[in-house]
Amino acid sequence: MQVAYRADNLFDAHLAKHALEDAGIPAFVFGESLLGAGGELPLFGVLRVCVPDVALPAAHDALKASGLLDGPEAPTYGELPDSGLLPA
Repeated sequence: MQVAYRADNLFDAHLAKHALEDAGIPAFVFGESLLGAGGELPLFGVLRVCVPDVALPAAHDALKASGLLDGPEAPTYGELPDSGLLPA
């Protein structure tokens, strides 16, 4: 098994899993049972969506096509919309 996608949360992990399964690629979410073990501490890097070794290139293509590999881009200060409010 190879890691095709590292998720920040359980929703993203299952979105990736379903996108892969819709493309005919078997996928498994590793680490979802560990989320409750952290208590009140956030656990990062625990959720991984894995596919068989031979399916990794196809999985990458399927995830790219679904938009899951396109991370959100944070706007720079100059690109923020003007709220019309002045600082106190």
